[in-house]
Amino acid sequence: MTNYLIDAGDADFTQTICSALDKRGVEWSILADEGSVQTISKERHLIISETSKACDVHSDTFETYLRSHKITKVFVLVANSETFGIKVKRNGAIKYFHMPVNFSESSHVNSFYLNLFLEQFLAKHVNLPCDDPETADLVDLLCKLAGSNASVLINGPTGTGKEVVAKILHAKSARKDEAFIAVNCAAIPENMLESMLFGHEKGAFTGALQANVGLFRAAHSGTILLDEISEMPLTLQSKLLRVLQEKVVTPVGSTKEIAIDIRVLATTNRNMLQEIQANKFREDLFYRLNVFPVSTCALKSRPLDIPAIAAHLLTRNVTENGTPKVLSAEALNKLVQHEWPGNVRELDNVIQRAEILSCADEIGHTDIVFDNELTLRPRNTIEALNSKLDVKVG
Repeated sequence: MTNYLIDAGDADFTQTICSALDKRGVEWSILADEGSVQTISKERHLIISETSKACDVHSDTFETYLRSHKITKVFVLVANSETFGIKVKRNGAIKYFHMPVNFSESSHVNSFYLNLFLEQFLAKHVNLPCDDPETADLVDLLCKLAGSNASVLINGPTGTGKEVVAKILHAKSARKDEAFIAVNCAAIPENMLESMLFGHEKGAFTGALQANVGLFRAAHSGTILLDEISEMPLTLQSKLLRVLQEKVVTPVGSTKEIAIDIRVLATTNRNMLQEIQANKFREDLFYRLNVFPVSTCALKSRPLDIPAIAAHLLTRNVTENGTPKVLSAEALNKLVQHEWPGNVRELDNVIQRAEILSCADEIGHTDIVFDNELTLRPRNTIEALNSKLDVKVG
């Protein structure tokens, strides 16, 4: 079931919004389709353009219109405005977003503002901000794959959104209402990892003052993500293989097998075939996990995603009625042209830095400072930033 109803009164607006939601794998329904309205969840959000011919958001009958369709919130996009801002009306039920967007054109700026609008109502919806066709194809694949219980191995460079991919697989599966537990295999000491995963009995080892069910049993009926699976010790890999094959766990200090029902996802940033050849990873476990391989790409190979990701990063900490900062055309071009050796994590750093440096609501190109400017050329951070700081005293 979906939360989102799209008003079809403005054809260009409807096509643009529906296409953008499709790229993110977000379900929607057309308001005019009364049959589809029955599939809408209790919290109904209407997405509409102020130029829509279907209903006048300024008319006295609009409130009746909302009640008749049981709509809880309305998000109105006003195109071709000279200023950006948010107006909230009727106790927050209607929100107006003024953005300089021309749907008939394709540009980084239009992509940024469109995705900024989407972020206002998708903030709590697990999705992958994207505008690149290759990333959209990945999202489409994830939507199909989510209905399966097959193990998935997600491979890709560090900072490319592997955990987000795992969360989408869980959120769109039949297990979405159950637990999603992520385990960083590289962060847990080897002598603790087995009991953390499979649990232990009271007194099983020194310090085991009480029994622990373990993360696999805690994820029963849900999904467990084994992050950086290539870091798992060989001694534990054989035990994990048995868990995957038999769907049972044996807590440390116990001889009793306990049945579990979970879906197992795993991530790695390494070439697993090379890890197998170097005897660092079991081949049989690799094939058990690699039922359906999925890959994430470096940010530099999908520059069209950058405006969408930037919009997401700028809105994540904004209060419900707050207004996020925006990026100028020059700032966006500077971001798109960068190589991004640190992928999305580096973009996150740059956006946070720009928000701090910008003294206005719009972030300019001089507010964009890349990580390599802070680590390679200058002797310290302030030397890189001093030309961008405008300190006023008195």
